[in-house]
Amino acid sequence: MTPPRSDAPSTLRRSWAVLVLIVVVAAALVTVALTRPGDDPAAPTATGPTVGTPDDARSRDDGPGAGTAEPQDSPTLDMARRDPDDPLTAGPVDAPVVMVVYSDYQCPFCAVWSDETLPAMQPYVDGGDLRIEWRDIAVFGPDSARAARAAYAAGLQGRFWEYHQALFADGEKRPAQMLTDEALLELAGSLGLDTGRFATDLASPEVDAAVTANADEAASIGAFSTPSFLVGGTPVVGAQPTEVFVTAVEDALARAQR
Repeated sequence: MTPPRSDAPSTLRRSWAVLVLIVVVAAALVTVALTRPGDDPAAPTATGPTVGTPDDARSRDDGPGAGTAEPQDSPTLDMARRDPDDPLTAGPVDAPVVMVVYSDYQCPFCAVWSDETLPAMQPYVDGGDLRIEWRDIAVFGPDSARAARAAYAAGLQGRFWEYHQALFADGEKRPAQMLTDEALLELAGSLGLDTGRFATDLASPEVDAAVTANADEAASIGAFSTPSFLVGGTPVVGAQPTEVFVTAVEDALARAQR
């Protein structure tokens, strides 16, 4: 497991903070533009919830449509590991574009993104153009961390994506009572995993350290919202419409071919 890049340049960490600020300002302008005279400016608009700063409690629950891609002339954040032994990945190690996903199993919009948009990324993975590197960052507490360890344990048996899909079945997050050790072990058994090995890995210091490293990496670059993404190094914040991610991947492919 490659350790998080704690020595990432401070300018790159600031770029994510600048991105969030840009998103907040842009969302505010859209709200003003869509508010008719006499309307309550605080009322929800068709754009959905906005992305907040790390101090905003809503920043962990940004709704679909929130956020935007980083301006093209801004610094990028290359957090791709390209580790062939990373169990939370899909796509070839040498794919021209890497999408890093920072997610949480208690984030409802992560579940929406996984259900609606992740399948649209599969053709790029199958074609060798895209590698997806998943990072469960467990910002919602112990239940999230337990689910992240369980997903990693499933990955050690080559079944991460099946387990991940089960945790986000039908685009919904599991309730907390279905994220106990017993429930997660039962889920592993229903998927045909070796439950003895799964239970051992779920409680192992190595799996705990790997999950903690992913969370530390996200914190080191200021990725406090879930879901958050780096597409070819370009930050994208929020469970935006699928076409936003298709465009981001296509743009990253075009840059990689220059």
